[in-house]
Amino acid sequence: MIRKDYHIHTSHSDDCNIPMEEMILSAIDKGFNEIALTDHVDFDYPDREKAFVVDYDVYTEEFFPLKEKYKNKINILLGVEIGLQPHLTEDIKKLLNSYPFDFAIGSSHTINSMDVYMPKFFEGKSQKEAYTEYFLDVLNCSKMTDCYNVYGHLDYINRYGGFESKILRYQDYSDIIDEILKVIIENGKGLEINTSGFRYGLNQSHPQRDILIRYKELGGEILVAGSDSHRPQDIGCSFDYVHHTLKDIGYRYLASFEKMKPNMYKID
Repeated sequence: MIRKDYHIHTSHSDDCNIPMEEMILSAIDKGFNEIALTDHVDFDYPDREKAFVVDYDVYTEEFFPLKEKYKNKINILLGVEIGLQPHLTEDIKKLLNSYPFDFAIGSSHTINSMDVYMPKFFEGKSQKEAYTEYFLDVLNCSKMTDCYNVYGHLDYINRYGGFESKILRYQDYSDIIDEILKVIIENGKGLEINTSGFRYGLNQSHPQRDILIRYKELGGEILVAGSDSHRPQDIGCSFDYVHHTLKDIGYRYLASFEKMKPNMYKID
């Protein structure tokens, strides 16, 4: 069993209403020995009704007492999920340098001032055009290597768009995806294996198995498992799939983090 979940949201994320302590207690009840709380920070987010910003002065006043309170039951990391946009590099670096973060997920949520969650991003585009635009943006954002430890839900674009087929084949975008993976590997960064795709009915993790195979072929090693939980019941969701898939591909280690540095541990 993988007992570390590196992608958990709390009520400090604008799309979650579950208190921090409730998420921690759920993780303890499920037998996890380490979690990263990774609430959303998306500077310059286009939908102003959802600001996706966190006051970390307030956040840390709640976080550190809870970390101390439960230290004998679970290790809780100060994490963040950052929406990457190249023009925000200095803002993100300033945030990461201002607080004692252990771990940062870099995610692509906004492309050309449009959230990929919203139908507007897909208007007038074929499925191939929309997905290509997304991956080209991820390629640019992957080069913001001072702004993240692992790239989050790499191929999650197939959640959205309203297309009849939700299938996204690595082979159709392999040239761009390979360049993304090379940037990540060459700069000592990693990938999140995000299991939320199963909750969206996609029957896959993000990234999908073929991308995980290619990541290994290119020399990638740094991986974390993340449920992307916004509800207590989703913590650790589909981690059995991650465990068996990684071992089947040939991975033997996952990464844990402390003070933004990875440490490898063996998969049971």
